[in-house]
Amino acid sequence: MNVRLTKEQRIKVLNSTDIYAIMQQVLLRENKIRRNQEHFWVVGLNHANKVLFVELIGLGAHNRVNADPPDVFRMAIYKLASQLILVHNHPSGNLKGTDADILFTDHMLKAGKLLQIEVLDHLVITETDYTSFEDQGVMDELRKSGLFEIMGPEKQELEAFKLETERKRAEKEKAISIAKSLKASGMSDADIKKHTGLSLKVIGGV
Repeated sequence: MNVRLTKEQRIKVLNSTDIYAIMQQVLLRENKIRRNQEHFWVVGLNHANKVLFVELIGLGAHNRVNADPPDVFRMAIYKLASQLILVHNHPSGNLKGTDADILFTDHMLKAGKLLQIEVLDHLVITETDYTSFEDQGVMDELRKSGLFEIMGPEKQELEAFKLETERKRAEKEKAISIAKSLKASGMSDADIKKHTGLSLKVIGGV
């Protein structure tokens, strides 16, 4: 689920403090019940470190959340992000990253390397504080770990996934371009939907 950002939040990120300032606001927007669940977000940046999007990709129990690798990179490929920062909250208030957190980060780091999308950091946040894997030196250790080096069929599957996602993005962009032309000619949104397959919401915004 894409998280709506204010203009002020679409900033150039200089360090982990900048990311936490955004993500703390995102977390505190949730009601108290939702804040007692673990969330997993992906923050996408362009090559100039400007925030492109924040996407909530997982919502779990009070102490765990499941996030699948394809979900981590899907929006990044679609939005042409070149860098990612992973963020999840610990409702317990404990800022220490677990072994599972570190292993997952390593997996995403190596998958991102193949897709040419750099995973810069992983933040564990609470309502009042945060921990950064990059600041702690964990990311440097993972870059040298040798684990999850992708090869063979797994590498081919990831490359196929990237190509398929890029194909769908190109098709959508082409459909939007056609919709703009049809709209300029006076065609109704309902008829444009029939011709392009786009939703009325997307058509209304072109």
